Amino acid sequence: MADLLSLSLILFFYFLLSSSQDLFLFVHAESNNNLTVTPINYDLYHSSGSLMHEIKALVHRHPNKFSMETVKAGNKGYGAEIAVVTYCKGKRDSPEKPKLRILLSFGQHGRELITSELALRILSILSEEKLLPGMDQASLNSILDKVVIKVVPMENLNGRKLVEAGDLCERRNGRGVDLNRNWSVDWGKKEKDYDPYEENPGTAPFSEPESQIMRKLAVSFEPHIWVNVHSGMEALFMPYDHKNTTPEGLPLQRMKLLLEEVKQLHCQKRCVIGSGGGSVGYFAHGTATDFMYDVVRVPLAFTFEIYGDGTASSRDCFKMFNPTDLASYDTVLNDWSAAFFTIFKLVPHQLGEIQSKASVFKLDKLVSIDEYLDGYLMERRNRYGKKMEVLELGMQEIRTYYRLFLLSSVLLLCMFCSRISKTKSRPIVSAMPL
Repeated sequence: MADLLSLSLILFFYFLLSSSQDLFLFVHAESNNNLTVTPINYDLYHSSGSLMHEIKALVHRHPNKFSMETVKAGNKGYGAEIAVVTYCKGKRDSPEKPKLRILLSFGQHGRELITSELALRILSILSEEKLLPGMDQASLNSILDKVVIKVVPMENLNGRKLVEAGDLCERRNGRGVDLNRNWSVDWGKKEKDYDPYEENPGTAPFSEPESQIMRKLAVSFEPHIWVNVHSGMEALFMPYDHKNTTPEGLPLQRMKLLLEEVKQLHCQKRCVIGSGGGSVGYFAHGTATDFMYDVVRVPLAFTFEIYGDGTASSRDCFKMFNPTDLASYDTVLNDWSAAFFTIFKLVPHQLGEIQSKASVFKLDKLVSIDEYLDGYLMERRNRYGKKMEVLELGMQEIRTYYRLFLLSSVLLLCMFCSRISKTKSRPIVSAMPL
């Protein structure tokens, strides 16, 4: 009888606990459902289509300053395209590369709409359709005469379309890969706090068409400055993202001096300065900026975070990553566009005579055969157009034959060394009886 009573009590408490847990989950789910999620404010923000249409129209109105190309790539049934706008006053067909080359990327994560708005603002100022308050236009023009700037306004178009369709927290590309984890430097390493949904690095380095396009662009263009623009906080990051260290010696001094100047003029106390891995609170492996610095050997490689609302709920992603009112929106665009033009002004002094050091950068650049060939093709396609498409079809076979040649050479060398070793160790037998 006592056993029966004990069993009844156990069952009673079990059902009581189960019911309480179900009730908690129900209340928690209801509270989440009742959470107000800020929608995209299309009174402030362009849709992806309208933004790209406006940029194309801007380029068309200023053919003496801008050119634009759309680069496409795809694999395994997934395709992507990236628009690249080039600003260059004067002759574009000059055999000498311009004195200062700048590569800027925006919209790598779909939910960070404000970054692409900043790209449009910078292009509008370069066209002189918008003016930069407090900047002398004559001195600005004298600086811009000596640079070429390539702007990628929306690196992750497919991810951006998912955000516009209602998935406001989506940062990945159209097949669920984080493009800022898909580069080869320290690729695939997972920290204890790794989030497979947010930080999916892909099946291999450069598995994604978007990353392949950006790698080709960087290798062929050989920029002196790279800036990857994000939102989520306010920060000026230098390498490295995958470890808590920064470059040493002159590169560190050069980058730190520039960032401190930008912070003093435009960020005041709001911006964090340091390595991404040492400042953001977690390590990021396989990022674009680490690749640009370590592999492409970009002297000044940065990641800028231009906005973040720390009061927003983690589910209210549009508010967390983008300003939601006109005053904040204008402040972000004005402050950060001014920051970029300050960089354009200061960098020639920071780097010194870049032209005289160009050979040093070139000799120091060590890239793989894949990266070299990809960059070579990208550069030739820009010059010769469709004539290069046929050649690219055979590049995978060329790479395969190259690797087989190296492997066979090593094997033959090993066999040759082994034969010599056996010959030397064989005892000498006399043909004459003693």
